[in-house]
Amino acid sequence: QVQLVESGGGLVQAGGSLRLSCAASGRTFSSYAMGWFRQAPGKEREFVATISWNGASTYYADAVKQRFTISRDNAENTLYLQMTSLKPEDPTVYYCAASSSSSYLLSRIPDFGSWGQGTQVTVSA
Repeated sequence: QVQLVESGGGLVQAGGSLRLSCAASGRTFSSYAMGWFRQAPGKEREFVATISWNGASTYYADAVKQRFTISRDNAENTLYLQMTSLKPEDPTVYYCAASSSSSYLLSRIPDFGSWGQGTQVTVSA
């Protein structure tokens, strides 16, 4: 298992930007496809984006395409999510997750075996 810790959340105005980080430890980070999910209060956790083990391929939910960018630095064991044009309706808690699958076209929660504790993002109108 790989241990994941998110950071970078906070309060931002609508239209603003924020970069989330996810630090990994334990098993070899570069052997995992990685993803970001998010969850609003009272709602189900939803897929945001995934990235292949080497960073060459990415996959996004329609709701965040053209606004969010997922990336990774395998030398630093860190996953990132650059968020721009944030909206008040963007869900609040963001989670990073690791998958041992060889595919990066992953969007379901069961596809991921390790999760971080989440970082809160609040977008003010």
